[in-house]
Amino acid sequence: MSLVGESLTYFLTFYSVLLLIRVLLTWFPNVNWFSPPFSWLSQITDPYLNIFRSIIPPLGGIDFSPMLAIFAIQLLARTLGEIPV
Repeated sequence: MSLVGESLTYFLTFYSVLLLIRVLLTWFPNVNWFSPPFSWLSQITDPYLNIFRSIIPPLGGIDFSPMLAIFAIQLLARTLGEIPV
């Protein structure tokens, strides 16, 4: 695999970890999303998550869009990892 492909795969893996952290932090209602570390995380992850939120609306107060978003990133990372150069 090329350097660009490996770098993109590592970036996608890192971004999926950020998404997972973002989702786990939503379980804590006292998180202030306007304070610096949380606002940064929100600004980085919400534009991508909003794509999937427009496809799958929250069902009964549960948001399933992060699962689809993480699945899409993992699928893309695997696809990039299997492309021979």
